[in-house]
Amino acid sequence: MTSALSLFSPVEADLSLLSENLKQLVGARHPILYAAAEHLFGASGKRVRPAIVLLLSRASAADGCITPRHRRLAEITEMIHTASLVHDDVVDESEVRRGIPTVHSSFGNRVAVLAGDFLFAQSSWYLANLDNLEVVKLLSQVIMDLAEGEIRQGLNRFEVDLSLDAYLEKSYYKTASLIANSAKAAAVLSEVSAAWADDFYNYGRHLGLAFQIVDDILDFTGSADSLGKPAGSDLKSGNLTAPVLYALEEKPYLETLIEREFAQEGDLDQAIALVVASEGIQRSRDLAAHHAQTAVQHLECLPASDERQALMSLGDYVLRRLY
Repeated sequence: MTSALSLFSPVEADLSLLSENLKQLVGARHPILYAAAEHLFGASGKRVRPAIVLLLSRASAADGCITPRHRRLAEITEMIHTASLVHDDVVDESEVRRGIPTVHSSFGNRVAVLAGDFLFAQSSWYLANLDNLEVVKLLSQVIMDLAEGEIRQGLNRFEVDLSLDAYLEKSYYKTASLIANSAKAAAVLSEVSAAWADDFYNYGRHLGLAFQIVDDILDFTGSADSLGKPAGSDLKSGNLTAPVLYALEEKPYLETLIEREFAQEGDLDQAIALVVASEGIQRSRDLAAHHAQTAVQHLECLPASDERQALMSLGDYVLRRLY
C-alpha cells in the first residue's frame, strides 16, 4: 500500500519546513500552551491537509514555484485542523488521538480549551496578514463550519431518523470544508481562473467527504491500535454515521438499541455486530468511492505533473485505508 509519505514526495521538503515552522508560529510566550503545541505538532499526523494545499499550489503555479503566502496558507490550514481536534477531543472525552494521549488528558480540560482557542486565534491573525480578503473569507467560513458541524453532531446524538443527506452535510462541515476552502484559497493565491478555483474547491469537497466516510467505516472495521482510539467509539457516543444509517434500513432491532442509548449490558456489542452483518459497510464503501472518483475528475484542468499525479493518487490512497 502506498504510504502518505511516499505519496507526498513532490512536497516532502515543503512539509518538513512546515513542521518546523508550526512550533515557531505558536511561539514560546506561554509555556503551557507551547508545550501543548509541541505535543500536538510532534504527533505522527500525516499532514494530509497542508500537503493538499502545497500540491495544488505547485501544480497551479506557472513555474512550479510556490510563494511564502502559499506556505503560510498550508501552515494556517494545519493550525485550524489541529485546533479543531483539540476541541473535538474535549467534547468527545477522548483519551487518545493518533495513539498518543490527547491534550486534555495530558494537560487538563482548561488548558486544552485554551490551547484550541489560542491556535484558532493565531491562525486567524496569520490569515489576516496574508492581505487577501477572499482567502480570509474562505478560511473564516471554515472556522464557522467546524463549529456548526460539532453543534449538529451534538444535537443529533442517537437520532435514528437522521437522513444520509444530513450526515453528509455534517461531514462537510466537520471535515470537507477545511480541505475544500483551503484548496480554493490556494487557487486564489496562484491567481488562476475562477473555473480552476471551483475545481480545486470541488476536489477538496469530495475528497474530504470520502475521507470522512472511510474514517466512519474504520470505526467498525479497524483495530483500536490502528485507529488510535477505541473501535466503535463513534457509535457509543451516539454519532450515527453512514454504516449505521444504512444498517438501520435492514436491521430494525438496531433502532431499539440506539434509542435506549446502549443502556443494557451487551447493547453496544450487539449493535456493532448488526452493523457489520448488514450491507451498511459495503454501501458506505461504495459511497466513499463515488466521492473519491468525483474528486479526481476535478483535476482534469491541471497540466500533467508529479504534483497532479500525487493529487490523483490521493483518491486511491483514501480508499485503500479500508484494506
